[in-house]
Parts: sequence; structure tokens; C-alpha cells
Amino acid sequence: MACESWTEKLDAYFDGELPSDDARALHEHLRGCSNCAAESVAKLQQKRGVQAAGQRFTPDAAFRARIQKSIAARKRSPWSRHWLPFFATATVAALLIAGAFLLTLQGERRSERQLMSELVDQHVATLASSNPVDIVSTDRHTVKPWFEGKIPFTFNLPELQGSGFVLIGGRVSYLSQSPGAELVFRIRQHQISVFVFQERRLGEERGNEGVRTALSFEVRTWLHNGLRYFVIGDASAQDLDKLSELLKAAG
Repeated sequence: MACESWTEKLDAYFDGELPSDDARALHEHLRGCSNCAAESVAKLQQKRGVQAAGQRFTPDAAFRARIQKSIAARKRSPWSRHWLPFFATATVAALLIAGAFLLTLQGERRSERQLMSELVDQHVATLASSNPVDIVSTDRHTVKPWFEGKIPFTFNLPELQGSGFVLIGGRVSYLSQSPGAELVFRIRQHQISVFVFQERRLGEERGNEGVRTALSFEVRTWLHNGLRYFVIGDASAQDLDKLSELLKAAG
């Protein structure tokens, strides 16, 4: 029964609607309760399924016909009989162009939302796992070589001494069926996932540079030397910015 009070808050938590104090308390509970952590992963997968289902509808070819029929049904004056067909055609053309632009824009936004959703799913799964990494080490000179031969690129890890961050380890991750690296860092009581993938392998799903918020998590992303970096966690914005700068400086 005790866990029911926590699982009832999962929807609001992932929708970013939970008060900050409650969100922090729930996050700490998920770190220590395997049952609720598993429920949170299932809830995320359910949300992704609903989002994907909602993206399958697109306006059909009858859209233009309905507009033309609606215009033709209006009462026309003698003047309008000469000019209305021209304006109707122009209006329909403008609507179709605007519609195509909006569909393209919405498609790009859906693609990016799906990308962020998949990465957040992986981050939450890492938080919920009893074995979050395959290579356990705080030494960057141990973690980096471990990825050789497992992913088709290399990357550098920053020197963390005096920064407050601790490297926990890493594992191979997949996005758009392409292998990449997931590196796990800790700052105080917060765990941060850093994903690194080849930009060209992400295709249309690659994210734009900048700051994001996805399902109550802060996200930072940028491109460097053909590699796309994603930094995801519930740590403060300042902490994510600091870790991002350390990674950028390491090159």
C-alpha cells in the first residue's frame, strides 16, 4: 500500500506537473525501491506508445476537396462569380503550402520529442538497474579504452578532479539501431547519463543544440567533431552546464 502513494504520482512526475519537493522525494524513492522503479519504466514505455499512436494520423487527400466544396457552397455575387474561383484557388494553394510547412515542422518536432523520450527511457532504466554500467571504474583511462571495438568511434573524457563529479562507468547504448556510449556520472546524490552517438547515424532524429526539458529531466545536447552529445539528469541546471563544459573542453 505504501508504494501506491508513489506510483499514483508517476504520471504527474513524467509530465513535469509534480511540485519540485514532491518530484525530488519521488526520485529518491525510485532510487531505493525496485518495484516502483520497474513501474516507472513501464509507465514511460506506455507514454511512448501513446505518443507514437497519436503521430500516425495525417490529413487525407480529401482536405482540398472539402475546402473547395465549402467555398462553392457559399452564396456568390455577380462580382464573385468572376473572381472567387481565382481567390479560392489561391486560398487553397496557400492553405496547402502552409499545411505542408506545418506538417514538416510538426514532424521534425515529433521526431525530436521521440528521440528525447527514448534517451530519457534509457536514463530511467539505468537509474532503476542494479547493474547500471558494464564497465565500473572512476578512471577515465580505464573507461575510454573499454569502448574500443564496441562502438565505431572514439571520444575523450574530462579530468574530474576537484570538479565534484565522479565517473561511475559506462556501457554500450543504442539509438536508431546505432551503437553509442552511455557514460554515468554522479554529483552529490544525483546521477547523470551522458550519451554519445555519431551524428550521421541518427538521421532525421538528431537533436538540435541547446537546452531541453524532457519528462522532468534537464537535457543538454551539442555536436562536436561529428559526435552528438546528450547530457540528461535531474541535477541542477548549473551542474548539467558544468559537466557539459568539462566534456566540451575534453573534446
